[in-house]
Amino acid sequence: MKPGQNKFRPKRESQKKPLGTDKFDYKYLSRAGLSDKLIKEISLYKNEPAWMLKKRLGAFQVFQKKSLPAWGGDLFGIDFKKIRYFLKPMDQVAQKWRDVPAEIRKTYQRIGIPQAEQKYLAGVMAQYDSAAVYHSLQKNLAKQGVIFLDMDTALKQYPRIIKKYFGTVVPAGDNKFSALNAAVWSGGSLVYIPKGVKVEIPLQAYFRINAPNVGQFERTLIVVEEGGYAHYVEGCTAPIYSADSLHAAVVEIIIKPRARLRYTTVQNWSKNVYNLVTKRAFVYGNGIMEWVDGNLGSKLTMKYPSVYLLGEGAKGSILSIAFAAKGQHQDVGAKIIHGARNTSSSIVSKSISKESGRTSYRGLVKVPKGAKNCKASVVCDALLLNKTSRSDTYPRMEIREPDSEITHEATVGQIGEKQLFYLMSRGLSETEARNMIVQGFIEPIAKELPLEYAIELNRLIKLEMSGSLG
Repeated sequence: MKPGQNKFRPKRESQKKPLGTDKFDYKYLSRAGLSDKLIKEISLYKNEPAWMLKKRLGAFQVFQKKSLPAWGGDLFGIDFKKIRYFLKPMDQVAQKWRDVPAEIRKTYQRIGIPQAEQKYLAGVMAQYDSAAVYHSLQKNLAKQGVIFLDMDTALKQYPRIIKKYFGTVVPAGDNKFSALNAAVWSGGSLVYIPKGVKVEIPLQAYFRINAPNVGQFERTLIVVEEGGYAHYVEGCTAPIYSADSLHAAVVEIIIKPRARLRYTTVQNWSKNVYNLVTKRAFVYGNGIMEWVDGNLGSKLTMKYPSVYLLGEGAKGSILSIAFAAKGQHQDVGAKIIHGARNTSSSIVSKSISKESGRTSYRGLVKVPKGAKNCKASVVCDALLLNKTSRSDTYPRMEIREPDSEITHEATVGQIGEKQLFYLMSRGLSETEARNMIVQGFIEPIAKELPLEYAIELNRLIKLEMSGSLG
């Protein structure tokens, strides 16, 4: 099969258009199910080097052997045989919005991505199902050697960088879903920040699942060389279907000495998406890694951003907020491994449960013997909005070095009647009072977001509170 041919397009089905979907004719639409043959066909279609196909096929073998995690959320509703693993909407990645098909462009206009790009973004990558449809980067950054590309294009233009780092932070054998991603990955971002270059304006990637029974498996690789800085922001959405979809991304980050990266996520998946993501950063001497993670929507989220502090003086922080409404389970948390002396870390986790929604904090702090003078703090706060909501905490600490300073605190509570009474006595309705309390609860996370993203997070929380999402 030659690149560009669409050999696997199924017959169109007559069905009512689900809420939020875009009507679109794909350039490539794979059949459902996964096999060695399909992986070879996808790799050939994308004209990949032989070494990448070898990685894919090896990862597929690992995926077949590994079992689903026996902990966390209920994963047995996933039917891997019904999922479509590759959908490509366009032949080429557009560099101007006018070159994006109108149906797709309207989606990103509704979300506000083109407007945001003009106002406060240094670069944008927009992915639609399995492939990027748009990409941009400010010319002055490109001249400084900054690379910001979708991974498929990056594999063609910068194969040495991909080959050097791919799978070194998150190997295929890490878990069943990292193996699946390594086998069928498509899209995602390569971000490369040269030595000493500071990108003060955020780079943003936006991921959209549009079709039903689809899997999205972006692969993101970020390398910040010595003394560099960048802020990477990702957003996620999907329309509502009766059938479930799967999002199984992998993010690998390498922070060189004295470099810094902030990675911000505000996800708003629809409530038919299994969101199963592996995100990990390696941080070297005096480097800084900051995760800011907002988790709304999805049927089930299992995501635990991790920081490995591998050089003396390295720092890591993870701030996360999770909101679980009826029928949702947000199983999220954080992992920090202190692999060197004089390293420090902070975890702040906030969760909100409504109706039958369930949130779980699952965390790990590890300090091995010999990692002297390490400092770590963990704060987990859960807010239950009614009697049927649920929150669980599974903290794990492995502290082998006595010369370390570790703190942990956790609270679980409900909105107090006295708080409501006080606010309502000042003229607020009960709904307004509840919203104000919730906004105050998430304020430590929201204040760490750029203003426009904090506003969006607050808006989404209000919609969740009123039951308007999903």
